Amino acid sequence: MYRVARASEYLVITGVGIRDVKIAKKAWVLPGQSYAVFDLTPVNYTFEVQAMSAEKLPFVLPAVFTIGPRVDDEASLFKYAKLISPHDKLSNHVKELVQGIIEGETRVLAASMTMEEVFRGTKEFKQEVFEKVQLELNQFGLLIYNANVKQLVDVPGHEYFSYLGQKTQMEAANQAKVDVAEARMKGEVGSKLREGQTLQNAARIDAETKIISTQRQGEGRKEEIRVKTEVKVFENQRDAEVAEANAVLAKKKASWTREAQVAEVEATKAVALRDAELQREVERMNALTQTEKLKAEFLSKATVEYDTKVQEANWELYKKQKAAEAILYEREKEAEAQKAIAEATFYARQQVADGELYAKRKEAEGLMALAQAQGVYLRTLLDALGGNYAALRDYMMINNGMFQEIAKINAEGVRGLQPKISIWTNGSGGEASDGGLSGNNAMKEVAGVYRMLPPLFKTVHEQTGMLPPAWMATLTDSSHSNLN
Repeated sequence: MYRVARASEYLVITGVGIRDVKIAKKAWVLPGQSYAVFDLTPVNYTFEVQAMSAEKLPFVLPAVFTIGPRVDDEASLFKYAKLISPHDKLSNHVKELVQGIIEGETRVLAASMTMEEVFRGTKEFKQEVFEKVQLELNQFGLLIYNANVKQLVDVPGHEYFSYLGQKTQMEAANQAKVDVAEARMKGEVGSKLREGQTLQNAARIDAETKIISTQRQGEGRKEEIRVKTEVKVFENQRDAEVAEANAVLAKKKASWTREAQVAEVEATKAVALRDAELQREVERMNALTQTEKLKAEFLSKATVEYDTKVQEANWELYKKQKAAEAILYEREKEAEAQKAIAEATFYARQQVADGELYAKRKEAEGLMALAQAQGVYLRTLLDALGGNYAALRDYMMINNGMFQEIAKINAEGVRGLQPKISIWTNGSGGEASDGGLSGNNAMKEVAGVYRMLPPLFKTVHEQTGMLPPAWMATLTDSSHSNLN
């Protein structure tokens, strides 16, 4: 018999030729085989789960779960076909199975949470229940397509949520009364409080400006000292590293020298050993020569001479070959020693160059940090002075003692010149009368000119050493100068 399942159904076939079960949409059902049809349509299960929170407060959790077989996983279909399909999906068996899993996981989760956590975290509570129930339904090949947890309901005799709503309403009413009273109080106190705060803030800002200015100066000095200290510490560390590198280099030089000397001694001994071997070969050849001499008595003289020349030529060739090998060995050792010395010299120069580069880099970083600190210091002073560049310049000149230095330099310059300063006047402004000339303005002017001449002549004499002519005037040694 050829059987075909509908779009939302599957065939489950068992029997002859099938090891366990076979799931298909259409198939031949052979003699000795049986089949069943199971539906994949999800079913809604409505429950009212009674649970209890961590405070032992009971509540009812209405929920609607849409559950059906998992169609995207072949293993889940096999589980569903073997465990659930013998029963009708609307039967009490399946409903009790699903309800038992949901109620069990919901009660366990609710027992670990307080009523406030369940009430405020309804979304999280629903997600936890969904995940734990799905984990249990996986073993039956079922999938939760949708889960809807309704509002929590009080158990009869335990009106927790109704009292909680009344409490919330009363708290909202009381809070509204408090807000009205606070608004009235703020309206009466606000103006006075703002005036006081304005005065306090102005005084506080002035004080903070002075404090910040002083702090910035101190921070700039501390940063400069810190940078200098770090540079000095780094220089000491680099000196120590250079000394350590020199010591390592000296050790390596000593090791290389020792190896070169050992190699030289080994070469000398090898030459001596080879000399002994050659000497032994010579003796053996001498013995052979003697033997050949005995043979020469019975052989022709030409044959003896030929063999002797061949042996001598071979000996000379062997000796020259060994000498060349000894010279080549010595040259290789010398080249290796020269290479090791060159590598050591290169390593030492590289370390010195790295140290100088690192020192220069750290010195540049210190200068950059100092420049940044000075920039922040000047920017802070300029902001504190309201962007007035002239005020900042005057402050920097006063703070750095520039005016005192200028005054000191001018004083030193004047003291080096040793000037003689004379002050004179014609006296026309401070005298009321002079020798009966008060009534005649022309005579006053003439008298003023004559009064000005003595100090003028004295000043010329002090500055140049020249005396006026005798017919014009003479200078006396008294403290007053008069015309004669």
